[in-house]
Amino acid sequence: MANHMQFGFQDASSPIMEELVEFHDHALMTALAICSLVLYLLTLMLTEKLSSSTVDAQEIELVWTILPAIVLIMLALPSLQILYMMDEVNEPDLTLKAIGHQWYWSYEYTDFKDLTFDSYMTPTTDLPLGHFRLLEVDHRVIVPMESLVRVIVTADDVLHSWAVPSLGVKTDAIPGRLNQTSFTATRPGVFYGQCSEICGANHSFMPIVVESVPLANFENWSSLLSS
Repeated sequence: MANHMQFGFQDASSPIMEELVEFHDHALMTALAICSLVLYLLTLMLTEKLSSSTVDAQEIELVWTILPAIVLIMLALPSLQILYMMDEVNEPDLTLKAIGHQWYWSYEYTDFKDLTFDSYMTPTTDLPLGHFRLLEVDHRVIVPMESLVRVIVTADDVLHSWAVPSLGVKTDAIPGRLNQTSFTATRPGVFYGQCSEICGANHSFMPIVVESVPLANFENWSSLLSS
């Protein structure tokens, strides 16, 4: 859960998010190296006396052509790897369908019979002590930890976006179209997200709460809810 003094990402709770955080740090270090080099050259030009000695133009052109190409390759290769990892869904253990409405979410566990529910934001007047305002819901999405969960995302009316930052998930919900994403929660916990597409007057009031539990607890929950 993020706080008001936080400068970085939320703690990664899925392998994809761990890769995204590492790539973010890698890109920042590359940008820091470039800025340091440019600052050093500017300082050198401003402080050193002018000299008539020049470097061969071919050598300069070779350097300023090869160096940016190397930097782009260093950024492109891990970026493409993460893109393919995010798009790959192989034999999911659980399939969840998320449907966006104005302004709440509906969920269907397609592997179970009649396991569907709507998830509304909990009003501030009904919020239990210690829960987060504008982020808590009346029905959480329960998933088993260390299991590959495929999420099929769509919308019933306007554009929405199903996003949970700590799981590294953000997928647009488009009416008449099915988009899919996947995640694997590596630890038990409660992960908060929100609709990330402006969808009307109450866009800020349709949060997402995913709770990761051990497999035995998930089986007990699903049997009680579907019975």
